[in-house]
Amino acid sequence: MHIAIAGNIGSGKTTLTTLLARHYGWTPHFETVKANPYLADFYKHPDRWAFNLEVFFLKERFRDALDIAQSPTTIVQDRTIFEGVHVFAANNYEQGNLSEKDFLTYMELFEQMMSVVGKPDLMVYLRASVPHLVKNIQKRGRDYEQGMPIEYLQGLNERYDDFIFHKYKGKVLVVEVDEADFQQCAADFDRITSRIDAELFSLFPE
Repeated sequence: MHIAIAGNIGSGKTTLTTLLARHYGWTPHFETVKANPYLADFYKHPDRWAFNLEVFFLKERFRDALDIAQSPTTIVQDRTIFEGVHVFAANNYEQGNLSEKDFLTYMELFEQMMSVVGKPDLMVYLRASVPHLVKNIQKRGRDYEQGMPIEYLQGLNERYDDFIFHKYKGKVLVVEVDEADFQQCAADFDRITSRIDAELFSLFPE
């Protein structure tokens, strides 16, 4: 079984992935953000490095998708290949960081990958406002994220909502996280696991 945790930068994906893995005994699979050699350059000069950044992420997420498909254990994944394409790459194209030629090439590559990649059994979308995201980004203090434009985060948020509510055809559970503290508050975390239990039960009816 494959459970995916979706959400913008700073929404709490890694934290929730860790907590769910511990709670259910699932195998966590984290996004290799730090391994992307273009990330710091992208935040400084997005129009120069966006294509390099997105192709690297696409390559890594495709490999992850193949590994997850072969796993004998239940995987809980921090971000999927679908978000990387329909949210992050699409946002870079919308904001002019990717040319039309580069974006079309990127999308053609993605469509070829889709012939062997399946959707998660359940996607949990952590929906957060931009102020909430900024607060979390500042709290964790990653140097390369501190100069991130608000417009970039806002664009990602809009893309996430469009992807989840209008484009993605898989099973989704939406969690509003602005007023929730699932890391520190056991009741908030229990509410999420109760909803996940209900969704997973419906996946396997008797």
